[in-house]
Amino acid sequence: MSRLLAPRTLAVLGGRWAEAVVAKATAAGMTVWPVHPTRREMGGVPCVPALADLPAAPDAVFLGVNRDATVPLVADLTAMGAGGAVVFASGWAETGDVARQDALVAAAGGMPILGPNCYGLLNYLDGAAVWPDEHGGMPVARGVGLIVQSSNLGINLTMQARALPLGRLACLGNAAQVGVADLGHAMLDDPRVTALGLHLEGMDPALADLCERAQATGRGVVVLAGGRSEGGRAAAVSHTAALTGDGTATAAFLRRIGAVQVRSPSEFLEALKVAHALGPVRPRRVAVMACSGGEAGLAADLAQDLGLDLPPPDAATAAALADELGPMVRPANPLDYHTFVWGDRARMARTFRTMARGYDAALVVIDPPDRTEASGFEPALDAIADGADLPLIPVASIPEAMSEARAASLMDRGLCPLSGLETALSVMAAHARAGTPGPWRPVPPQPPRATRLVPEDAAKRAVADAVPVPRGVTAPDLATLADRARPLAAPFALKALGHAHKTEAGAVRLHVRDLAAAAPMDGTGYLAEEMAEGVEMLVGLRRDAILGATLTLGWGGTRTELIGDTATLILPATPDEIGAALAGCRVDALLRGYRGAPPADRPAAIAAIHALCDLFLARPAWEELEINPLMAGPARAVAVDVLLREAP
Repeated sequence: MSRLLAPRTLAVLGGRWAEAVVAKATAAGMTVWPVHPTRREMGGVPCVPALADLPAAPDAVFLGVNRDATVPLVADLTAMGAGGAVVFASGWAETGDVARQDALVAAAGGMPILGPNCYGLLNYLDGAAVWPDEHGGMPVARGVGLIVQSSNLGINLTMQARALPLGRLACLGNAAQVGVADLGHAMLDDPRVTALGLHLEGMDPALADLCERAQATGRGVVVLAGGRSEGGRAAAVSHTAALTGDGTATAAFLRRIGAVQVRSPSEFLEALKVAHALGPVRPRRVAVMACSGGEAGLAADLAQDLGLDLPPPDAATAAALADELGPMVRPANPLDYHTFVWGDRARMARTFRTMARGYDAALVVIDPPDRTEASGFEPALDAIADGADLPLIPVASIPEAMSEARAASLMDRGLCPLSGLETALSVMAAHARAGTPGPWRPVPPQPPRATRLVPEDAAKRAVADAVPVPRGVTAPDLATLADRARPLAAPFALKALGHAHKTEAGAVRLHVRDLAAAAPMDGTGYLAEEMAEGVEMLVGLRRDAILGATLTLGWGGTRTELIGDTATLILPATPDEIGAALAGCRVDALLRGYRGAPPADRPAAIAAIHALCDLFLARPAWEELEINPLMAGPARAVAVDVLLREAP
């Protein structure tokens, strides 16, 4: 795609929007060939009447014509050897016309196309613009690459005034042919692209390859994800479906492949600044420094809200800080270094360097004013720059306090200035959450299909090789059930079969001692089991139409959704990954023995969950398997309730 993304010659077809493209491309210094059957010129550039009249096959083409004219023109461009095309027109698969979009892709053949329903691309590294609207970027020698689903968001991002160098921007539109991974790899081919920023409205498993390559070349990937996969909208038969249908699976996938996921355009820009300046960092230990107790306190509160770890300095660092700052300053994190060293560049530099050495990132809160005399801030800024070899990051407490010119000057000195304390801490938390890319890949997805609910007794027999199940019997009526349950030990769990959610249907009773005397329940039969004791856990496995398969685990029982204490992983997952996910849930404290209670066999629970994952992946007909609860006891984990949906 090199000709399309860095074009030297551009053919432009269309009307009003095409004229805007001519203006932008001419201003960028490109060779532009407008094509129009009746106009003599476009934007002051002479027109040719047809593609056949072009002096050569263009590197790029902007097709601003209607969708009916687009497909035959794309076929003509492919035949003449054009480098690629931007398809501007809307009215394709996004309106349900999949056949027309398929015809477009077929007409393109091996010629890359961006779109349809797409603005195009901007290349600030080579001076190229295939773009029908305003944009705010400037030429740079190196900078980040942006790939956006929304063209309008692309415009807005180019208007940023935060000193983030933008190298390239390309729009996906419908991504009928060229997708996000294709564009990402093409951008990584250029060593001047320092990081990738992706705005996505869907997910692509091929991003795993992209993130691994980015990591191998020292470049980070930041993702602003909007929308969620169709798989997440499946009918919520189980608790698991309700818990993973809100983008949770997408977040788990991005975390697993090492992408930094952010929540807003502001975080997107600041996280890209970090990736541009520092590479694919994972700041697990973060420090904050300020000359104000108020700022330090706010930083501590915000970090706690974000789940960002601000560990205290070690003993050696604390002693060195005390020697430098004196007895009135308490070495801590956040560090309020007061104003005793303000204006003394050497002492400030020693303070900042001493604190920063023990951390992955050290944020220094500083708001250099541009409306008034700022010379008093220069020693502090110089002191931060003296530690540019360390992870020192200047942060303005409010975005307006870091002007674009000031931020650019700090970036020229090798620093990574961030705008806004809350955004900066959010960005640190987002980078810290991201995993490390590697050879892991999700399992292949399966197409949507019809499924049936497996009776619970049969479902338990199906999982018994992976996890113990309670001893139990089934019968069509309570009298027969009582007779068959004689070898079992009371008390019993009594269930009516045929319900996905037995509690809501009034189809489960616990601690039953006399089965024959129990009141009847609606269902297709009865199941009686010996009661199991332990910590209630949820283990949910589901197929995902895009990401393959998910595992959700955490606090189980009837209040699972109310408590919301779960973690989600994309399969395959190792026992260590399952244990780490479990450690992030509050139920883990119960497993370890909360407030003197006897601990559960946590390794046995993890082993059971891993065995269930392997079993689920080995049964391609299984669509969903939920154990709720998996009862984790002191000696083993038992699958007390099993919901299984499978393809017939």
